[in-house]
Amino acid sequence: MIWQTARFQMDLSQPRVMGIVNVTPDSFSDGGKYYSSGDSFSGVFAHCEQLIREGADLLDIGGESTRPGALPVSLEQELARVMPVVRHAVKLGVPVSVDTYKPEVMRAVLDLGADIINDIWALRQPGALQVVAAHPSCGVCLMHMHREPQTMQTVPMQGDVVPQILFFLEQAAQRLQTAGVDKARIVLDTGVGFGKTVAQNFALLARQREFLAAGYPLLAAWSRKSSLAAVCSPPYAHQEPLDITMRMIPSVAAALLAVERGARIVRVHDVLETVQALKVWMAAS
Repeated sequence: MIWQTARFQMDLSQPRVMGIVNVTPDSFSDGGKYYSSGDSFSGVFAHCEQLIREGADLLDIGGESTRPGALPVSLEQELARVMPVVRHAVKLGVPVSVDTYKPEVMRAVLDLGADIINDIWALRQPGALQVVAAHPSCGVCLMHMHREPQTMQTVPMQGDVVPQILFFLEQAAQRLQTAGVDKARIVLDTGVGFGKTVAQNFALLARQREFLAAGYPLLAAWSRKSSLAAVCSPPYAHQEPLDITMRMIPSVAAALLAVERGARIVRVHDVLETVQALKVWMAAS
C-alpha cells in the first residue's frame, strides 16, 4: 500500500510514525515547550531534527491548538507560526504534513513544499477541498470531528459511533475523489477524542478493523489523549489522575494496539519509545 504525497510515495507495508510538532503556546500536551511568542524558532527546528533522529518517518506541524475548548487563531497568526517551520522541515528529507483547516494556510504551505494536509475538519471549510484538489499530488488526511473544538466535548456523540464515523469518512473521501483526487492520496483518521466519550473512543480502537472496509489507510492519533488517563487509574487512592507527563506508556500501548488492528500511521509525541515498541512488535510478527 502506497500513500502518495507531494514529494514522496510512502510505503505503508510497515507502520509509519508521524512525529508531532506543535508550534503553539496552548496545545494540551506540549504547548509552549518548543515555541513561544517572539521565539526565534530555533527550539522548534531542533525538535523537528530530534524527532527524525528518533525515527520519525514524517512530521506533522500545527500552528493552532485543537484541544477541547481551544479558541481559534487568526490566519495571520497561524501563518506566522507555521511558515518558518515548514520552510525548515522540507529540507530534512522526510514528508512534511501540516495540521490545518484553513485553505489559505493549505495553499501557502503546499507552495513551500509541504507534502500532506492533515485536516480535523475533513476539508469541510469553504475552499479547503478545492485547494487540495488543485494540487497535483499532495497527500491528505481526513479526520472525523463531532461539532467543533469549542463545543465537541460539551455535547459528545450519541449511540454507536462506529457506523456513523465510517459513513462520514467514506462520504468525505468520495467528495474528494469526485473532485479529481486520486484515492492513493487519501488517509482516514477516526478522530479519537474529538467529540467522543471515553467509552466511544475505546470502541473505535476495539472495532478499528471495521474502518478498513472503506479501503483507505488509517491514521491513529491516541498520543497523550485524556481517555488514556481516564482508564489508567493511579495505584493509590490519594494520587492525582495521570497528568500529561505520565501518559507515555499508555500512549505507546494504544499505538501498538492501533497498528495491530490495521492502522498504517500513528501520530505521536513520544517518537523514540513508539519506534522501539513497533520494532519489537514487527520482530514478533
